[in-house]
Amino acid sequence: MDEDTIRKVVREGYANIARQGNSCCSGPQSCCAAGDCQGEVVSGLVGYSAEELESVPEGADLGLGCGNPVALASLREGEVVLDLGSGAGLDCFLAAGKVGRRGRVIGVDMTPEMVSRARENARKVGCDNVEFRLGEIENLPVADSSADVVISNCVINLSPDKSRVFREAYRVLKPGGRLMVSDIVLLKELPDFIKESVTAYVGCVSGAMLRDDYLAAIEAAGLQDVTVIDETTFPVSLMENDPTANAVLESSDFKAEKIAELAGTVVSIKVQASKPAG
Repeated sequence: MDEDTIRKVVREGYANIARQGNSCCSGPQSCCAAGDCQGEVVSGLVGYSAEELESVPEGADLGLGCGNPVALASLREGEVVLDLGSGAGLDCFLAAGKVGRRGRVIGVDMTPEMVSRARENARKVGCDNVEFRLGEIENLPVADSSADVVISNCVINLSPDKSRVFREAYRVLKPGGRLMVSDIVLLKELPDFIKESVTAYVGCVSGAMLRDDYLAAIEAAGLQDVTVIDETTFPVSLMENDPTANAVLESSDFKAEKIAELAGTVVSIKVQASKPAG
């Protein structure tokens, strides 16, 4: 698939999720199990506490993440935080509580329906230190050296140009600024029919990058001290229950018994890095 096609199918898929107002299990799939269709259930499984989920506006949690980058970012009062692929705003609202009224949180998402939903969520609770901007994470509508921290949650894997995303993160970070992302990567190449599947791409699978290439892309962007602080194999049970995986299996000659092998190649990682202070 070419880059324009990828962006089109991803935008359409997540627009559908935003309109439905449910987790990824009710539309084009993200990284979740069909049996756990409530956003808070999925989010609880990937690292959000009940207290965190209760603190955000209703409708901000769509169950689309694969980690909790805010919990790992060591945010401080007064900092400026940028969220790449902010969706309905879950991580932005959590970050807003960490940076306080002197701080600021900017969410960027390329899906108009997601941006509208996030803005409405902010309006409902009067959260005025958060703003949401429409834009692509490969071309951020954010000024140079303006963010203290860049976060992202299971979104960069959807980009057709991940290296450019990391270069953009470097551009917008202040000297000494920090990157903290949760994402899906691969331990080995997927079969061609999965890499070419539109459904699997929207579901965080076929667009994922090899783990070592992903880390190398962060370093190549100029970021330093690249560290994997957590790494978890994608659970086989999620692959077995995920309608994305089932659709791929049904549309190919890939044998169902190989799903465990496929799941073993898909990993959720949490990565931190920083922009040189000089």
